[in-house]
Parts: sequence; structure tokens; C-alpha cells
Amino acid sequence: MNRREFTVGSAAAAMVAAFAPASNASRSEHLRWAPYADTIAIDMLAGVGKWPGAADESLDPTELAEVRASGLSAINVTLAPQGMFWFDAEAAEKCERQLQLWESRLAKHPETFTSIRSGADLRRAHREKRVGVIYGFQDTSPIGEDLSRIDSFHRRGVRVIQLTHNRRNLVGDGATEPGNAGLSNFGHQMIEALEARRIVVDLAHGSRRTTIEAIETAKKPLLIGHTGCAALSDLPRNQPDDILRALADRGGVTGIIFWPYLRKLEQPMAVDVIAHIEHAIDVCGEDHVGIGTDSSVNEIDRTPQFEAENRTMIAGMVEGGIFEKGRPADLYTFIPDLNHPRRLETLGAMLSARGHSDARIQKILGGNFARVLTEIWG
Repeated sequence: MNRREFTVGSAAAAMVAAFAPASNASRSEHLRWAPYADTIAIDMLAGVGKWPGAADESLDPTELAEVRASGLSAINVTLAPQGMFWFDAEAAEKCERQLQLWESRLAKHPETFTSIRSGADLRRAHREKRVGVIYGFQDTSPIGEDLSRIDSFHRRGVRVIQLTHNRRNLVGDGATEPGNAGLSNFGHQMIEALEARRIVVDLAHGSRRTTIEAIETAKKPLLIGHTGCAALSDLPRNQPDDILRALADRGGVTGIIFWPYLRKLEQPMAVDVIAHIEHAIDVCGEDHVGIGTDSSVNEIDRTPQFEAENRTMIAGMVEGGIFEKGRPADLYTFIPDLNHPRRLETLGAMLSARGHSDARIQKILGGNFARVLTEIWG
């Protein structure tokens, strides 16, 4: 789906807010954290727009104002694909339409968005207080068997490519494939070709065998842009400690997701995001943890129509195996008590209240991703 502020006067109050009992409460509090203004904040998977969105995918003034207010320096947006195979002409057309949509948004709203193709662009976006847009794929299917297509996509600005989505493709197995067959021979060639073109390789949605084999194959740091810690919630979309540690040992960064994978049954809340961040720090070190929400930057308006359609969507996801049976009917693919544009600042305040240093928090909110992206892109 595409889709107030509350000033806390003491660290103790912030800690209480951060670790309130998990529930489906709709309260969405914005906690302030002063160093956020100087933080290169990066969400390694995000969209823009309020639900349900305009039919033509245009963004209205309220949506644009929320994006600007987010304080984000960059977001990685998905051009193709999500949860389907994209090998045919129709798939290529959809990918082209998404490229054109974002090219149009960048042209129409230069006060809000700017294109990101290099490390210098990240720093410029932060300096200019605009939201940098990183073009990304959530599968290598648009490349098909023709690795020369990578050059074409790179020229159009694509800078992050995920090897697989949930299912099996030519490169390897995704997270929901029971066979866990790992990286194919072609997958080894794909990684080599992406690295040669200075495109960041993302392992989110990979099966565990595909992920570890990709880490062992790559010559450059990789990302798992949006995932969780299997040690806290052992679900297929999360990765175990040995894989997270292997990624960190090679200089990579793991981004903590905001989806319901952070808990096995109940709706995850901010407390769960913090728990996964802290576990990842313990396993990987503070230089190898980031945030990839897989949510819209904009606040979700939980209207009766939204609630009804969300229940239908969640039921379909359970039926399709995205979520396991037994999940609440009113599950959300966002964190209810972080449902506002400045959610990363709120996370910063929560982490600060728990004793994490400002320098560490700035790394987690974007500095670690900025380091790897700059190293690969130049």
C-alpha cells in the first residue's frame, strides 16, 4: 500500500513512551531529538502518498508538505517489481511507467524532491533540505537474462537492485520459497555485473541460503535494506544472527523494517522496532544497522474505508502466505505509534532515552547507509 507533535520534557518520559505495551492504539506521537536536523536520514525502502492516493498518482499539497516535513535526506523507491514475475513486455512497460512517473515528480516538485545518483547527491539533498530519491528495483526480473540491460537502467538512474523478491527467479530463491535453493550460476554473474556498474546489491527478500551465498560471492559491501532479526521473530523474511554478522563483517548494513515481521502474531509497535535495532547493534555493531521501513513517508489516515480495505488486504496476504495464519484481522503494514512523517526523529529520541549516543543514532538513522552508498557509487 502507498499508502502532531508531542514534546517530551525528559528522557524518562521519552522512555515511557517508547516502551508502552504493544497494542493497536492509533496514538501517533512525534518526539523531538535535536541532532536530527544535522542527520543524513535515509529510509532504504519507502514510498510517498497518503492512502488511497490519486488515480493518476499525483501528489497533492498536503502530501508534499508532509514529505518535506519528514526531515529525510533520501528514500529508496521501488520502480519494479513487487511480488510478481516481470519477464514479459507488459512488465517492461510497467517498469517504464514507474520511471516516467518519478521523472515527472522530480520535474514537477523540485522544491520537495531531488535525484540521487552519487554520494555527493546525498550530501547535497541534506544540505538543501530536499528529499533525495534513489531509484531501486525489488527483483532482478526486469533484467531477465540480458545483463546488458543493467547499463540502460543505470543510465536512467537506477542505483539499488534487489536480487530477488519473495519468489524464485533466475538469480536465486526468495524468502518464501520452501526449497531454499540458493544462488544460481546466473546469480553469480548478476552480482558481478551489478558491482561492475557500481549498483548497490540489496539482499532483502532473499532466502537464507541465497543471502549467505550472495554475501560470500560479492566483492563489495551489500545491503539487506529492509528486514528483521530472526532471533527475535523467526519468520522467513527475517535473517538469523550468523547472516547478519557475515554481512557486517564484509562492510554491509542491515535495515530494520516496519512490517509485521517484527512480531510473530501481534501487531508490532515502536517497542519492537527498538528491540530489533538493539539486537542488530549487538550482533553487527553500530556501524552496520539502518532503517528500511517499507512504508509510505506520509501518515496513513485510518478512516473506516481504510480499515475495511486493509482487512481485505491482510486476509489476502494470509491466504497468499505472506503472513502466517492466526494473525489479527486488523494487522497493519506500518507501525501504528510511528504513523507520522518524522518517525525517524521519534526513533532517535527513543534510542537517546535508552542511552544510545547521538553519534550512534545518527549512524543508524542514515549515516551507515550513506557510507556504503557513497563507497559503491562514488
